[in-house]
Amino acid sequence: MNNLFDTKVVDHYVGRINSLKHEQQRQWGKMDVAQMLTHCQKPFCIADGTLVLKPNKIIKFLFGKKAKKNLLAGVPFKRNLPTFPEAVISDKKEFEKERAVLIDTIKTFHKNGPSGVKNLEHPFFGEMTPDTWSLLLSTHLNHHLSQFGA
Repeated sequence: MNNLFDTKVVDHYVGRINSLKHEQQRQWGKMDVAQMLTHCQKPFCIADGTLVLKPNKIIKFLFGKKAKKNLLAGVPFKRNLPTFPEAVISDKKEFEKERAVLIDTIKTFHKNGPSGVKNLEHPFFGEMTPDTWSLLLSTHLNHHLSQFGA
């Protein structure tokens, strides 16, 4: 399940998100479920150009190509990987609000289709296509929903 331009895939993820409860406990990591919902919105904002990050050229050079190769090969994300500062969510978030925003974000990405992807250069993975973005976003969602047993 990796193409967020496919309605069935979007419905699958929305169903998983809707299965979450505000008291759901993480299986790893530091974020609570509401923080995770906020965190998962950030990569969509990079894809649509509303969040612009300055790449760390050294990290990108050392790890970006291998990480992108793993992504394209379907290798799941490892637990407890570091993230970019703008996606570190440590303040308290409102579960229902963040769930609604994430669902709306996913549906907007789907509705806008490939032409809605404005950023074709990921700050870590490098050059991206809309389909690669869809794969990345889907893999990221799966990783964090699995973190909370959804």
